[in-house]
Amino acid sequence: MEMEKIPSFTIDHLQLKRGIYVSRRDRVGGETVTTFDIRMKEPNREPALGQGALHTIEHLAATYLRNEPNWRDRIVYWGPMGCLTGNYLLMKGNLQPEDIVALMKDTFRFVATYEGEVPGTTPADCGNYLLHDLPMARWEAAKYLHEVLEQMTEENMRYPEKNED
Repeated sequence: MEMEKIPSFTIDHLQLKRGIYVSRRDRVGGETVTTFDIRMKEPNREPALGQGALHTIEHLAATYLRNEPNWRDRIVYWGPMGCLTGNYLLMKGNLQPEDIVALMKDTFRFVATYEGEVPGTTPADCGNYLLHDLPMARWEAAKYLHEVLEQMTEENMRYPEKNED
């Protein structure tokens, strides 16, 4: 069976920068759901996120976002990319990257400064509760916050055009 390439495989990962991108928009019922690509690493050009760090970022960011008073009702999902270079954030509404820069700054500042027990890291709460790395999660979150989110430009919010050579 011949299958169409899904949209995320048509992005030029050789040119993709770290940033916040609209991966797709879907109509669900009468609502638009925007999927954001929260890209923390330049694909194929820098080391991917460590599994433990990314897992901890997932727990902390998802907890923060689902408790953030102004946005909590619009959060559908936060989870890691299989390639370990970032996360997907699904939100209700027809949104642009500019709409969530401040929210992502707050989220990554929360992760970067988090101290204490990571939420949901007991055997009863998590399917791989031993795979966590809070020190590296904090380090990666601070790096993304300072190097990307606090320096956002247009090229960090619009997918690069793919060259069909």
